[in-house]
Amino acid sequence: MSDPRMVSIIISSYSYGRFLTEAIDSALNQTYPHTEVIVVDDGSTDNSREIIAGYGTRIIPVLKGNGGQASAFNAGFRISRGKVICFLDSDDALLPTAVEKAIDLFLVADVVKVHWPLWTVDEHGRKKGDVVPHQVLSEGDLREVVMRGGPCSYVWPPTSGNAWARRLLERIFPVPEVEYRVCPDLYLSALAPIFGPMKRISEPQGFWRIHGGNHSWREPFDERLKLVLRRWDHCARTLSDYCRQMGVYVNPELWKADSWFHQIHQATQEIAALIPLGDAFVLVDDDSWVTDEVVGARRRIPFLERDGQYWGRPSDDITAIRELERLRRSGANFIVFGWTSFWWLDYYSDFHRHLRSEFRCVLRNDRLVVFDLRP
Repeated sequence: MSDPRMVSIIISSYSYGRFLTEAIDSALNQTYPHTEVIVVDDGSTDNSREIIAGYGTRIIPVLKGNGGQASAFNAGFRISRGKVICFLDSDDALLPTAVEKAIDLFLVADVVKVHWPLWTVDEHGRKKGDVVPHQVLSEGDLREVVMRGGPCSYVWPPTSGNAWARRLLERIFPVPEVEYRVCPDLYLSALAPIFGPMKRISEPQGFWRIHGGNHSWREPFDERLKLVLRRWDHCARTLSDYCRQMGVYVNPELWKADSWFHQIHQATQEIAALIPLGDAFVLVDDDSWVTDEVVGARRRIPFLERDGQYWGRPSDDITAIRELERLRRSGANFIVFGWTSFWWLDYYSDFHRHLRSEFRCVLRNDRLVVFDLRP
């Protein structure tokens, strides 16, 4: 039975023993007193279960076989008592004030979700200086926004930046376990707005860790994109079904036109059609596509680039031209502007004029502008 004062923090973990202590401690150290901490171990093969056992009765352990993140969410939610639920990834951590700040906002009538940005940190917990998401989080009654634009049509943070009203989760749980072995936050965040308004906390209330072993980033980019598209399509169908139950009829096919992931999918297909296998191309995307070094068997070079990594925007047109020429000499045969960086073509006007005068534009549409850099 749920407790009207209680907040449940459910930590889902799979073989993240090296980060797990920090996650559990951050949940136990909340300034809000009525908090239970549930740790779901999803069949870890490292020392995670020994760490969990070391906390004794301070936490509620759930030890299960490996079934994926949605399976861990479902197992933790089944035994939780909180009127408000937080799902915390075991490689992340919360600030002590996260629950206290969130619970006050749930006092507003009908709020189904409170969310906040997260500081990004490296493997050792050092701040990288930015937050996720980069945009301002959405707030208010977003039902029309989601019905018009579909999944991913508003701004929300990763899993550890959300608190959920139990009455919402009781309507949409269990999370489908086959479809959401990873990223069940897509399912929750896409459906939440049709059940009520949401509130945001402007200041970061936790830490989102970027490290080489992130489970959701292990597959190559092309495979990750296929899985994301599959989850998006499932989520769109589910959202459409709930809308119809409410007497609102939507067309999921129309949502695809504005879908970030479908635009990237189309863009990568167009790149593959233009750029020969094995060639190198410069990608101007402000590092927003989150691609790998190789995309569709073609080497992707970020712009600006230092040691193969995105370095940031050029300080001026001269820098941009000089860097482009350096990359041409090192073997880059094309430069591709993604739609997220079309503003470059106006802001770096001399750079754009240089491209138009020296090279052939081979594609220009709503997603891409591509110049052939070959002689």
